[in-house]
Amino acid sequence: MGEIETSLAKFRRMRGLSAIRLAADAGVSRQTIYAMEAGTYVPNTAVALRLARALDTSVEELFRLTGSDADPELRSEVAALLPGSEEPVAGQAVQLCRVDQKLIASPPLPVPWYFPAADAVVTDQPKRAGKTRVRLIHGEGDFGNRLLIAGCDPGISVLARHAQAAGVELVLAHRNSSQALELLKQGCAHVAGTHLRDEASGESNLPEIGRVFAKNSVAVISFAVWEEGIVIARGNPKGIHGVADLANRNVSIVNREPGAGSRALLDSKLREAEIEPKRVKGYGDLAAGHLPAAWQVLSGAADCCIATRAAARVFGLDFIPLASERYDLAIRKEHIDLPSMRGLLDVLGRSDFRRELEGLGGYDTKVTGQRVL
Repeated sequence: MGEIETSLAKFRRMRGLSAIRLAADAGVSRQTIYAMEAGTYVPNTAVALRLARALDTSVEELFRLTGSDADPELRSEVAALLPGSEEPVAGQAVQLCRVDQKLIASPPLPVPWYFPAADAVVTDQPKRAGKTRVRLIHGEGDFGNRLLIAGCDPGISVLARHAQAAGVELVLAHRNSSQALELLKQGCAHVAGTHLRDEASGESNLPEIGRVFAKNSVAVISFAVWEEGIVIARGNPKGIHGVADLANRNVSIVNREPGAGSRALLDSKLREAEIEPKRVKGYGDLAAGHLPAAWQVLSGAADCCIATRAAARVFGLDFIPLASERYDLAIRKEHIDLPSMRGLLDVLGRSDFRRELEGLGGYDTKVTGQRVL
């Protein structure tokens, strides 16, 4: 198309439409659909509008000018840092509020010091393994419009906010990648988030999913590509420059639990450097998640951890990249056509969601929403 880029094929796959069906809805031939997807045919305005309507999106999402100048330029303003806040660093997130004539920037607490959302309270101690009685706080409810997502990526909270605005409610269960896949296998979750890299092939997630699930029993949708690496204190006071420095006696680390993708990455890098885990101070000290691990570094309880660049940015910490990995969402095939799941997949394709995810740092959303299995 020359100066035109298209996401037509991506949206068609996301919506589960055949080229014949989409062609009928748009009033063109199947060959024309393939030509547009290949970039050799530019539709007229009427066809573009019919395509957007059939795919429940906008023309701008399907077709856009090439180059970064195709996106609207985001404005910048001067904001006053909320008095009493710790000075943020470049890339750190803030929330904005206009108070009278002043635009106030308030760094949000990465650890939420408030009561979590709840639907019920436990009334009895469990009498049988895995069973308990609860009393509903808000009366009746079947909770059938919700999706339960298990995973460890803090970016899923961004997805939850955008999904809620679209009428889809998510219940987020913090689990590492292996635990999330196991919950999906047990039928206890709709979606499992995972970032498990196969050491032999270098492929993200698909080899492990193939080992856990029967062939063709799950669909896999890309969430984003992120950077994982060594999160260190601001200014790098311990002079950490790579994995080899983790063997220094004056350097301590907080690790992740077995089954976590970050733990697997650390073990792989230690093997490459021929460093025994017992030589790493704090190897047995565990934190359950990227943000809890980074919090340990911020508090001084550890000198470093393995986590994402986004986790480092949340706390204003420094970061040494080690690997880029794809974080995927695994979904049981029987759930892929649920109306709420269709709504969730639609959110993955929205530019406002991708823009916010990219703004957190370390997320590449070029593959977001693409089906890889």
